[in-house]
Amino acid sequence: MSNTSDRNEGAAEELGGKIKKGLGQLLGDEQMEAEGRAKELRGKAQKEEAKAEERAKGTLEEAAGAIKNRVGKLVDDEQMAAEGKAKELKGENRQKANQ
Repeated sequence: MSNTSDRNEGAAEELGGKIKKGLGQLLGDEQMEAEGRAKELRGKAQKEEAKAEERAKGTLEEAAGAIKNRVGKLVDDEQMAAEGKAKELKGENRQKANQ
C-alpha cells in the first residue's frame, strides 16, 4: 500500500473513531465511546507512522544528495553537484512536509 493511501486510511479511521466516540457520548453508551476512542487512536497512529516513514525517506534522500553534491564539487562536475543539491533539497522538503 502506498504511503498516501496509508495516511488517507489513517485519517478515515481517525474520523470514524471521532464520530463513533461522539455518538457514544451523545447516547451515554460508554462501550461505544471507548471503541470510538480506540479507533480514533489507531487512525492517528497509522497517520503518524506514514509521516515518519516519509521523514526517514527524506533524511536518506537529503544525505545521498549532499554526498553527490560534495563529490561533484570535488571532481569539478557541475552537473553532478547540481543534481546532488537538487536531491538534497528534495529530501529536506519531504521531511518538512511530513512534520
